[in-house]
Amino acid sequence: MAKVLTQAEARSMGLPGRKSLEIVSGEKGSQAVTLRLVEIPVPRPGDVQRGRHFHNGFEECIYVMSGSGYTEADSGNHPLKAGDTILIPPGEKHATRNTGTEPLVLLCFFPVADISKRTHEGNA
Repeated sequence: MAKVLTQAEARSMGLPGRKSLEIVSGEKGSQAVTLRLVEIPVPRPGDVQRGRHFHNGFEECIYVMSGSGYTEADSGNHPLKAGDTILIPPGEKHATRNTGTEPLVLLCFFPVADISKRTHEGNA
């Protein structure tokens, strides 16, 4: 059965350095996908950057809704702007950084219903 999920119903992830809302996941009835809306603020002097992380056994696809920045990954630094999409392979360490003057807003897609058990944070 089709189901409408609203941003107001999304679960706040409480992750450091960004606002992250989990809109779709196994918790919301998905069998094979997670969708997160992520907002990375403009960095301020003294802010500590989030460490890189990776996903064991699944890709991450990031669509840039607004703002600009780059994804720092094992394969290099990849500049991003609104309308761009980056596909990150399983196991590649990465972190997305804001380099603009406005929040960097992303839609992050994962082909699994629960990313928590196979996402490893803080690996530089």
